[in-house]
Amino acid sequence: MNKTRKITLIGMFSALAYVFTLVGHFIPISFTDFLRYDPKDAIIVIAGLSLGCVPALVISVVVAFLELITISTTGIIGFAMNVLSSASFACVASLVYGKIRSIGGAAVGLTLSSALTVALMLLWNYLITPLYMGVPREVVEGMLLPIMLPFNVIKCGLNSALTMLIYKPCITALRKIGLIKSQGNEEKTKVKINPVAIILSIGVMAVMIVLFVTLKKS
Repeated sequence: MNKTRKITLIGMFSALAYVFTLVGHFIPISFTDFLRYDPKDAIIVIAGLSLGCVPALVISVVVAFLELITISTTGIIGFAMNVLSSASFACVASLVYGKIRSIGGAAVGLTLSSALTVALMLLWNYLITPLYMGVPREVVEGMLLPIMLPFNVIKCGLNSALTMLIYKPCITALRKIGLIKSQGNEEKTKVKINPVAIILSIGVMAVMIVLFVTLKKS
């Protein structure tokens, strides 16, 4: 892939991820004002699976900056949190998929990236959220397991499932307009999402939504 095409794709994925962020404000999945589900990470992961880890990192920074100067109310701390969350989620998945270019590789990558992202965000919230909220650290400690842990699990689970559902259509569309070139029948087979993957993805989404509803009622 030449440099011009890659820059174009980075710009397109950044714009699409930002649009997904705007759409996310209308999705009623949130625990607090700053713990709100954001579907943009699914787009950033798709960019990482298609272009690699470094472009995914660049897109994470670009989209977080666009949020910072337009719709964010969390300032520089929210910007840093956005970059850390999106980059850890997208980069790990893209690195694993780069080694195992198959549906199984993508699934393993998304599972590992979800686990790492959840752990990093818990650590981030433990260290930084007391400063952001202006409360004692003990207050945040009491929020980690009942609020922040399930929120991040739900967010990563939904974005992993969404990635598996829309990856193939996105890549197919980019191939049709010539921005991504097919690499033979082998590559086409590897990126194809089969019915089992679709059913599992929908199942994961359903489980995450049920978990959210259950936690909100408790």
